[in-house]
Amino acid sequence: MSQLPKPDTEQLRAKYPDVFARPASARLAMPAMIAAALAIFVFGLVDLDFSASKLISGVSQLGWITMMMIPPNPGSSFPLYMQALGETLSIALLGTTLAAILALPVSLLAARNIIPSNLIRFPVRRFLDSIRGVDTLIWALVWINVVGLGPFAGVLAIMVSDFGAFGKLFSEAIEGADRKQVEGIRASGGSVLHEIRFGLLPQVLPVIAGQVLYFIESNTRSATIIGIVGAGGIGLQLAEQIRVLEWQKVSFLILMILIAVAAIDFISSKLRFAIIGQRAVA
Repeated sequence: MSQLPKPDTEQLRAKYPDVFARPASARLAMPAMIAAALAIFVFGLVDLDFSASKLISGVSQLGWITMMMIPPNPGSSFPLYMQALGETLSIALLGTTLAAILALPVSLLAARNIIPSNLIRFPVRRFLDSIRGVDTLIWALVWINVVGLGPFAGVLAIMVSDFGAFGKLFSEAIEGADRKQVEGIRASGGSVLHEIRFGLLPQVLPVIAGQVLYFIESNTRSATIIGIVGAGGIGLQLAEQIRVLEWQKVSFLILMILIAVAAIDFISSKLRFAIIGQRAVA
């Protein structure tokens, strides 16, 4: 077999001087970044009092708790748990739906192709950012102090939190819509409302529907978490059973949550395909 000719190093150096004569700052940038990341990582371990012995003992304790969870057993509380699960699903569904309904008109004000003026669009976007920047759990604690304990506070927490997220996502979907349909309606004498109704919304509604369905699935887990702080639902029952060390009931509640999330994921995927249509895989 014939061997490949050896490259002419001097010719390559002359042709690509930037590759062979990189400045020292460029050569040291990557090692410096790696060293800085390692230093921050080590400092975090020390500052957070990381202990390998605590981790090992914690893993063994986790294994012992897992053994006590088997087999899952609701005892005589199964009807109560089913009611609590239904309450959690209702919190997620109602909160997400209200957030989507309220966010859709606001998202029009945050879209560049609807509101060209930055004087209106900028404060609307910053308003949505400020709401989205607060976690659902924090909103739950706020609403519990406003309206009291119970699922109503959970609905309000999810609604407010998702309002900011939906406003951003919906506005981005509207900005990414094809302008040709809008221009066709404008050329035929349609008003601005006609452009939005018949030109933009038919394009973005399938995307919006898919996002809402995903958030319903995600908020089922969020509704469980905020239930732990007193917003009702199955999270409240889960926190109570952990507090009294009823591990078999805890495992049963976790199993109920997993089954509910899996069922919602299956149903939402079917609904998404029904809305956007089955895509053929090339």
